[in-house]
Amino acid sequence: MSRKMILHMLTPLRQMSPFDVNMALDAGYDAVVPYTDVALSDVGNLVQDAIFSRPPDAGVATGIFIAGKDAPIALDMLDAAKNAMVPPFEISVFADPAGSFTTAAAMVAKVEKALLKHHDRKLEGASVVIFGATGVVGYCTAVITAQQGANVTIVGHDGIERVKTVATSIRQRFNLSVEPADGSNEEKKSAILQNTEVVLAAAKAGVQVLSTAQLGKADKLLVAADVNAVPPAGIEGLKVNANGEPLDATEAVGIGPLSIGNVKYKTQAGLFEQMIRAKKPVIFDFRDAFALARELVK
Repeated sequence: MSRKMILHMLTPLRQMSPFDVNMALDAGYDAVVPYTDVALSDVGNLVQDAIFSRPPDAGVATGIFIAGKDAPIALDMLDAAKNAMVPPFEISVFADPAGSFTTAAAMVAKVEKALLKHHDRKLEGASVVIFGATGVVGYCTAVITAQQGANVTIVGHDGIERVKTVATSIRQRFNLSVEPADGSNEEKKSAILQNTEVVLAAAKAGVQVLSTAQLGKADKLLVAADVNAVPPAGIEGLKVNANGEPLDATEAVGIGPLSIGNVKYKTQAGLFEQMIRAKKPVIFDFRDAFALARELVK
């Protein structure tokens, strides 16, 4: 008898994202069941209910998806899910809060390719500045770029205190160093850009964080990317479908949100499909998303 592919979707928020539900069903799951207002302390019991309700050989037919809007909380839930396994009772787990893991993976993969293609450079040793770093996408982007050996600065639009907290979290969790910076006014942002080679915008949708005038003074800029598809653009002059085209007022090339979104969509769908096809239970986080996104942009 063939078993149904069942995905249990956990979120600490009041609602599960319809985007994630649609993605999972379109990837091939037979049933997708959302659980909302899930606390970290709830994860272990939910996972064990899922693993013990089916025989061990059905582990690959059962999955947990971790959503929400906070990367550290999602990673804590992922750890709690892994710790709740009782071999041979194990199931697959995939964390992608607010689509941030797959979005960050897609952006960095696109930027990495553009750097190599247009400037014969790698991320290793590159000066990378991230705006919107207190958000979930910015957090993940900072981790991925730092893991690739970039010199990463995370910018706070409301001062330095919140990005200091983010930097501390990244250091404690991943043993990576990122530099916090105060970007609370235009002069401070312009100063930050002076030595920047890669600028990544992950700010709130519909908020412009960098102007053409500021970009024009960033003499070392090589690549600029933005995940905001809601007007106005986070980076002024960067078209939503830009895919390595020259960016006005600079010597850099731009990567727009639709180009990033196309890879993000394929990455999230691809990881769901890998869960469904897996011969044994798998665990996916942003590192797996980045590995797949890299393959997709080749």
